[in-house]
Amino acid sequence: MSNGELLQIEPVELQFPFELKKQISCSLQLSNKSDDYVAFKVKTTNPKKYCVRPNTGIVMPRSTCDVIVTMQAQKEAPPDMQCKDKFLLQSVVATPGTTTKDITPEMFNKESGNHVEECKLRVAYVPPQPPSPVREGSEEGSSPRASISENGAEFHNASRTYAEPQDNSSEAKALILKLSEEKNAAIQQNNKLQQELEFLRRESSRSRGGIPFMYVIVVGLLGLFLGYLLKKT
Repeated sequence: MSNGELLQIEPVELQFPFELKKQISCSLQLSNKSDDYVAFKVKTTNPKKYCVRPNTGIVMPRSTCDVIVTMQAQKEAPPDMQCKDKFLLQSVVATPGTTTKDITPEMFNKESGNHVEECKLRVAYVPPQPPSPVREGSEEGSSPRASISENGAEFHNASRTYAEPQDNSSEAKALILKLSEEKNAAIQQNNKLQQELEFLRRESSRSRGGIPFMYVIVVGLLGLFLGYLLKKT
């Protein structure tokens, strides 16, 4: 447990029950014992390997916040099960009422005169344990970017790097849209033929010899045929 001026962080070592080809998560608890709003940001030396939820956020006065760190599935085990990855948690006092959306990189810039508290977190691999429920928090994404270099370890913003699943239903949606358009066109054509048929019937009743009766029958059969096609679509 790390007791800083702004946040109390537990634990200070991220322990992952290492298993090949399996995604593994562990949690951090950030406790704000002060009466100030505290903004935090999580960075890592290996941003493509981890997902942090949330990687930035606000810890309200006298409250706690859980951060979930997820390691992507690994294809190979490291030598002697030793991990050189590190995390850096930065925290700074924020203006009362500040939300996660209000957090900016400038808030954690020491050169601007801001008092930024930092806590380095180690990563360790431990023997696998029975799975336990992990409570997830909100996710705030940000692009990986180099920020601090100390003792040869370069820290980056830890952010989501997993690719979103591809939408394989795009072709099916296009086909459904095309069929829907064809159906609407057939409905309009059928309505038009029905109107013409009704008009011909009225004209035929006014003038018996004006329009051949066979033509009226052909138009009617054509309308019924289109209606049959419409039902099939």
